[in-house]
Formats: sequence, C-alpha cells, structure tokens
Amino acid sequence: MAKRTLIKRYLITGLLIWVPLVITLWVLELLVSTMDQTLLLLPTEFRTENWLGFHVPGMGVVTTLVIVFLTGVFATNLLGARLVHLGHEVLNRIPVVNWIYSSVKQISDTLFSSSGQAFRKAVLVQWPSTGMWTIAFLTGTPGGDVANHLKGDYVSIYVPTTPNPTGGYFVMVPREAVIELDMTVNEALKYIISMGVVVPNGNDRKSDPGAPPEVKQPRAVNQ
Repeated sequence: MAKRTLIKRYLITGLLIWVPLVITLWVLELLVSTMDQTLLLLPTEFRTENWLGFHVPGMGVVTTLVIVFLTGVFATNLLGARLVHLGHEVLNRIPVVNWIYSSVKQISDTLFSSSGQAFRKAVLVQWPSTGMWTIAFLTGTPGGDVANHLKGDYVSIYVPTTPNPTGGYFVMVPREAVIELDMTVNEALKYIISMGVVVPNGNDRKSDPGAPPEVKQPRAVNQ
C-alpha cells in the first residue's frame, strides 16, 4: 500500500512538472508558427530559405514586430496620420465592412489605447445572487440611452467565467455594490483561471469553505 502511494506521488509530481511545461511550449510553438506566416508577405529572395538555405523559426515574430513598429512610426507623423484617417473613412463607407470594422476598432481602442478604461480595475461583486461573490472587471460607465433609464450612479463591469475568462457577462450595477480589490488585473485573471487555487499576493492561507468571505468595506470606484 505504501509502495502504491509512493508511485502515485511520483506520477503526480511528474505531471505537475511536465503539464505546464508542455502546454507552455505548445502555446509558444502555435504563436511562433502563426506569426511566421507573415514571412509570406516578403519577396521570395528575402526569405531565410533562400539566403540561409533553411527556415529560421521565429523570424516571423521579428518581422511582425518590425511591421507593427514601423506602422506606429508612420501613423504618428502628419502624412501617415492623414493616410490612416483616409483609410478609416474608406472602410467606414463600405457596406457590411463598415460595422465590422468600426466595432472591432472601438474594442481595440478601448483595450489598447492609453486612454482606454477596459479592465483597469479588479472588483468584487455579488454574483449571480445575493450572498455569492465573484471577481469582475470594471469596464466603464453606462452610456447612450441606457444611462437615461438607470436611476442613480451605475458602473459597467465584466464578469468572466472560470476557467475560460474570454466568456462572461456584461452587467451594469450600482456603484455602491462594487468593492474595489487591492490586486492587479493580472493577479485577478490568474485567480479566476486557476479556479481560486492560485491566491494573489502569495497568500496560501487555508480558509473554511463554509465560512462567509471576508468582505472589505466598499471603496469608491473612480474612473
């Protein structure tokens, strides 16, 4: 019996070492191979197969970063900004393409722009019912005609699912119902993806599953 327990322990220890490593390598290989497709944009004589005799993995990553960087440099000068604006105008005038492009652009501007407000704060909310708590992300405040029908001070939040945070719910709740957490967005995402196993700030204190959560006093959530 002790021998069987020891073998099981060794197997679990081996899995804990290999599973994260293999998944990490698989994701990296997928990203690199996908970005390597950008090499097809280069003329044949500039590809590594021609001037080195073999393909160099990862060159597509370098090419992608260079293209993105040069695009940013070009778009920040006067001529580039005008051409980018002209391109936006053309795409916004094409049927079907306009609403797809405008929707995606609004989302990317919100996520990547320095003035964007998406996923700026991790918050604690009662979800899906009173007495049940989960982590959500502040995304802004209600706007448009929606704001006209909400009485009081409301905020918009995104409640991700576990362990896949790309799926979730967009809800609008009163500001006083939201508790701002003292943790970064990355820490909150790790906490969600791990289903509560990876505790932020290295806190591995065991808690009683039947005990109510320790709730902080609500703090004002600033935009």
